[in-house]
Amino acid sequence: MAAPRFPHVFRDPGLYTQALTHRSAGRPNNERLEFLGDSLVGMLVAEMLFEAHPRADEGELTRLRAQLVSGAALAEVARDLDLGDQLRLGTGELKSGGFRRDSILADAFEALVAAVYLDAGWDACRQCVRTLFAQRVATLRIPEKDAKTRLQELLQSKGKPLPAYTLIASTGEDHAKTFDIECVIESPPLRLAGQGSSRRAAEQMAAAAALVHIKEIFANER
Repeated sequence: MAAPRFPHVFRDPGLYTQALTHRSAGRPNNERLEFLGDSLVGMLVAEMLFEAHPRADEGELTRLRAQLVSGAALAEVARDLDLGDQLRLGTGELKSGGFRRDSILADAFEALVAAVYLDAGWDACRQCVRTLFAQRVATLRIPEKDAKTRLQELLQSKGKPLPAYTLIASTGEDHAKTFDIECVIESPPLRLAGQGSSRRAAEQMAAAAALVHIKEIFANER
């Protein structure tokens, strides 16, 4: 038994059914399988990325893996396999559209991977995951590091203290606030401002501004 386009035929149909049974539909459900599948998917995708990007460092590989195994990403894999149509949900989840919910779809996919492992062993599970993620891994590119990370790494490479970010002001209604942040660098001494619709966005803006100035300073020191 297999889902449409799913690259494994189950010898034990009960495992397939359990993997696609949400807890709202009673027991046995896929909660325990999802626990196991989460680790299996993470490890096997990490292996694929390790092979595909031999020059990537740990941070880059971690960011790549996060793109592939996030709840939203796994939900997309589940949709490609039409798992939503195969789910067994309780009445409440059916009425609320649970078969479309990212968290439920992602959990079902992870549970299905665990079910493959229990049904046919490691090699079959590994081949299944590699088949499903081959195209996604091949087209994935290492994301550019954000401004805060690049600033921190640049300062560390020069043996300088890390920057600090201070909230200067926040204005506006709760649903439309604007945040003003100051990035403070001890050496070389710099204070750069940033503004954004969230504190994180404002910090990134301030870090980007600081990068421009600090790169020029370091270039002139050569």
